[in-house]
Amino acid sequence: MPLGKPGGITWDGTVRADTLLPRAVPRPRVHDLLEWTDLTHRYRAELSEYLPRPALQSGGPVLTWELDLPDSWWADLRAALTATATVPTGRQAVRQQWIGRHFHRLLGIPTIQVTSWTTGHGDLHVGNLLPPPLVLLDWEGWGRMPAGFDVGLFHAYSLTVPATAARIRATFPDILGTEAGRIGELVALAQLLQVSERGGHPELTPHLVRHAEQLTGIPVPMPPAAAA
Repeated sequence: MPLGKPGGITWDGTVRADTLLPRAVPRPRVHDLLEWTDLTHRYRAELSEYLPRPALQSGGPVLTWELDLPDSWWADLRAALTATATVPTGRQAVRQQWIGRHFHRLLGIPTIQVTSWTTGHGDLHVGNLLPPPLVLLDWEGWGRMPAGFDVGLFHAYSLTVPATAARIRATFPDILGTEAGRIGELVALAQLLQVSERGGHPELTPHLVRHAEQLTGIPVPMPPAAAA
């Protein structure tokens, strides 16, 4: 990173998570940290715990097959997100300013003022989750976000596999079934629609559009090629 440039939320996210989150949140331990500089840049290296098991899916965050996981895994995920939500932090993973700039353009609805914020992972998908026993990976971007964002993002990435998407909704009805959770879910959908707008995850785009329209009752103003 160039000298004089702020580190941003991801610069120390993993170490801060290791320090601040309760051990009830299963994650790789950080064993060592080294920072150094040269004439123009700052550098950072982190040594994290080696986990000899693959994530639920490799190759991308969009789910491509049905998850067959025991009830205990889903209960552990609920417990991990609940424990994460208790951690006070000034780290802002999702900003109201972003919502103000992009909500109408991406979702076709007026900007929403978020009133229910929580602490969350920020990038919850199958590539960052291990099968039993549950471990959550990649904590670089954790911080404050709208309630429902984490679960909404996991659900959105799973829309290509309806049975798993339904399982996520059934596991978190107290989050996705509330108005605060609906707002967080819309924020997650808006973020992924922005990715789609730039050409990312084309296989997911029509599912995002359909689900956003189900939640809002308003057509999503996506370019025809992206929404096809």
